[in-house]
Amino acid sequence: MRPLSRRSLLRTALAGAAGVAAGVAGTREISDWFGWDRPPVQGGYAAAADDLSAVKHADVAIRYRMDTTEKLVALTFDDGPAPKWTPDVLDALDAAQVPATFFMVGQNLEKYSDLVRGRLARHEIGNHSWSHTDLATLDLREVSRELERTHEAIQRHTGRTPTLLRPPFGHIGGSTILAAAKMGYDIALWSEAMHEIRYKDDPGAQATYIVESVKPGDIVLAHDEGDDRRLVTVRGLPAMFDGLRRRGFRFVTVSELFASTPAGASAGASAGTPPAAPPSAPAGASQKPLPS
Repeated sequence: MRPLSRRSLLRTALAGAAGVAAGVAGTREISDWFGWDRPPVQGGYAAAADDLSAVKHADVAIRYRMDTTEKLVALTFDDGPAPKWTPDVLDALDAAQVPATFFMVGQNLEKYSDLVRGRLARHEIGNHSWSHTDLATLDLREVSRELERTHEAIQRHTGRTPTLLRPPFGHIGGSTILAAAKMGYDIALWSEAMHEIRYKDDPGAQATYIVESVKPGDIVLAHDEGDDRRLVTVRGLPAMFDGLRRRGFRFVTVSELFASTPAGASAGASAGTPPAAPPSAPAGASQKPLPS
């Protein structure tokens, strides 16, 4: 038998790959390996302008942090509420009188609303989708359903109307931006985060990292749901609060951070422009109607 040439081997490999692709090309999971399964021109999830009838607001702010000269920091907790670790996080925040922003998963709030009832007075609530699915892979109808179900659950269980969205995993498709525009949401990402695997079993090192790394205007990502790795954050919270306060930082909600004066801007904006009136309701508690 003659040995296969290099060209023959390559041709055989390419033919095999083509056969695999052809054999699996009907399933979404496999087609995702090769790129988008629905082009944006067909109403998929990639384009932010494929259904302008959904746009009810002029713009959507997407922020990682806030440029400010004030020593402000916003702590955020994703994925709850849940028995692990929402009560412990709330206890630590209450003991230090620190406000935070909780980006809640709708189905978790539906199941564990008792954990947060009466405990959110100083805190803000944001929308983190209904099922913690990757919104960047969904079309506008599917994203809207995820967000609207959670929006309604937050209103019903807390009496608040959320104005902030944090997409799970920080993944943003065009359909997510369209849904945010439809609902009047701004999108809050993060500029600093807990590193629970890196500092496994060492809450002190995790706390030191946050205290030394935070800059004015940062949004810090943490979680109040999950497995025991979250303990490295929960146990380190008091030290983080103390260390950041010793550095002169003040804790605010995300909406309070976004409302702060940007670096280099005067307090009264331009001459003849009065400063904005203070909000008449707690941060995150605006009275926007539930979108249809």
